[in-house]
Amino acid sequence: MSPLILLFLVGCLAGTLNVLAGGGSMLTLPVLIFLGLPATVANGTNRVAILVQNVGAVWGFSRHRLLPWRWAGFTVAPAIIGALLGSWLATRMGDAVLENIIAGIMLVVAIWTIWDPLGAKNPGEDASVPQGLLARSALAAAFLAIGMYGGFIQVGVGFLLLAATTWAGFDLVRGNALKVLVVLGFTVPALITFARNDMVDWRLGTALAAGNLLGGLLGVRLSVLKGHVWIKRVVLVAVVVMALRLFLT
Repeated sequence: MSPLILLFLVGCLAGTLNVLAGGGSMLTLPVLIFLGLPATVANGTNRVAILVQNVGAVWGFSRHRLLPWRWAGFTVAPAIIGALLGSWLATRMGDAVLENIIAGIMLVVAIWTIWDPLGAKNPGEDASVPQGLLARSALAAAFLAIGMYGGFIQVGVGFLLLAATTWAGFDLVRGNALKVLVVLGFTVPALITFARNDMVDWRLGTALAAGNLLGGLLGVRLSVLKGHVWIKRVVLVAVVVMALRLFLT
């Protein structure tokens, strides 16, 4: 099979999974490395697909009027700042070191998500913007840390964002909408950082992006149609499958 076709198909699956739950990069990063890219370049190339996927997903959720724009200021902005630092750190890593970090993070994310933080409560359909300075500061700090992590490696950041939006009081449909908005925001500076350091394979990244875009749009459609409970089940299945994949390889 052609590497471009393989990446398109993997991208379709990863894009759907990323929008519904998270963890798509646990599929795409190993495939990019398997195709011969150094770990640092694979990490940068993956961001092309993430960017395109989330442009489509934000457009999709916006059409359904599900994007909580009033939350953008103290979630997207700190995540962008964090991503600038995280992506800068990633470009300073050697390939061997980064491969070990990727493997370790994938294992930790898999173990952590089996705990099912999204099952702790069943929030309402929407969430009120926190009014207190302390609450807003805590939320901004959380998204700053998530942005730093996402800028550095991306793997599993969707699970972290869903945990944060659930904690903030969103159901999983609107939580997913805010998640893709945040990821779109911090992916732009991350991709620019990797590109400036010649760590992006645009040919492979474009093939992967085409699949991610299609999968992301499908994920939005399924998210809107199926609702909170169904998405929660998808998240749990995704976590178990990915955890088993890591443990058995």
